[in-house]
Amino acid sequence: MDKAQKIAFVKELNGALEGVESIVVAHYAGTTVSELEELRNAMRQEGGSVQVAKNRLAKIAFEGTPYVNLQEFMQGPTILTMGTDVVSAAKVAQKFADDHKAFEIIGGAMGETQLDAAGVQALSKMPSLDELRAKLMGTLTAPATQLVRTINEPGTSLVRVLDAKTKAA
Repeated sequence: MDKAQKIAFVKELNGALEGVESIVVAHYAGTTVSELEELRNAMRQEGGSVQVAKNRLAKIAFEGTPYVNLQEFMQGPTILTMGTDVVSAAKVAQKFADDHKAFEIIGGAMGETQLDAAGVQALSKMPSLDELRAKLMGTLTAPATQLVRTINEPGTSLVRVLDAKTKAA
């Protein structure tokens, strides 16, 4: 890689970090190219991306971003999974790590908050933003639904009683 390519790599990675909510750093030695392609496809489906990192260049790209704290993880053959949702990168990377023993998560970050491997695993078990929104909407609409049922119940009961009387007669 010549100097121009290195500069382009740093700019590209630095630009990619702008829309990222979370990053997971992992070692991928022993993982095949086809397996890494599975990881890339899974991250694309979640709106994220995967980047094999040149450690020295990635450290430079992290400068001036909330992810500067990831520099200590940049040792050995590293790969970055970057998600636009807070939990998507952790969910995809953890599932991939569970299925592929050669893929080892070493840490990550949510903005300026650094995570160790256990933190990434805990984050992967949290519901996604869409799941949280659905639960919130269910919680907010439950009282209204119950109120409508309560209001309708006397009329429904009266109709059932009249129906039973007419069938009995």
